[in-house]
Amino acid sequence: MEGTTPAVDPGLAAALRGLADIALPPPVSMLPQTWAWAVLAGLVLLAIAFALRRWYRHRELNRYRREALGELRQIEQRIGAAQTRGDALAALPALLKRTALAVWPRETIANLSGKGWTGFLDAHSGGPVFPTTAAHFFEEAEYRGPVVLASVPEAEAKAHVAAARYWIEAHHVRP
Repeated sequence: MEGTTPAVDPGLAAALRGLADIALPPPVSMLPQTWAWAVLAGLVLLAIAFALRRWYRHRELNRYRREALGELRQIEQRIGAAQTRGDALAALPALLKRTALAVWPRETIANLSGKGWTGFLDAHSGGPVFPTTAAHFFEEAEYRGPVVLASVPEAEAKAHVAAARYWIEAHHVRP
């Protein structure tokens, strides 16, 4: 009996012929089914656009700071050598003045010098930025030549650069 196939019941054969494949449901749509999801997606996209616009505006408004810090790095490199220290220190007050002119009106900045200038720098940095020696340096450096400024010790010159860097990074611009 091994070689013969058993006889199939005619009722079973009819039942087997009547079977159909498994009915699969339609594929699930990846689109949201309700309007609330569309509104939520719109709000998320709007928030992202607003955040990008705000970041870009902040970046553009602070471009002058990045440029001033780049120039300050060049000045700092020149301070290390005794032969270029005087020129570098002479450029430091001019850099701070140009940085301030990038933000505040010329009428406010151009006529400041001496204690008025350091007072302005302190007032817009949230407190006294410059130690006494640095304040004295920034009050008088505009009127000294590179030859006189070359006699400033390197450590003191680096302290002046650090004070200028702090002011450039931290000053507050009030409308």
